[in-house]
Amino acid sequence: MSIKYNVIIQKEEDWYVAKCLDNNVASQGKSIEEAMANLKEALELYMKDEEPEKPKEIFVTTLEVAV
Repeated sequence: MSIKYNVIIQKEEDWYVAKCLDNNVASQGKSIEEAMANLKEALELYMKDEEPEKPKEIFVTTLEVAV
């Protein structure tokens, strides 16, 4: 079985941080690809002893705010 999770990636100094929005599992890497691969491994380990739940459907967008 496989599940698609909602993930956000942010650049923090020399690292890319990948975070699963559905359960707050996170990992990092020197590239986006490495961060995603590390997050996938972390999620697989996290889910090893957990009952998988279907992630919530989310909508991500940008919002311009005057400052």
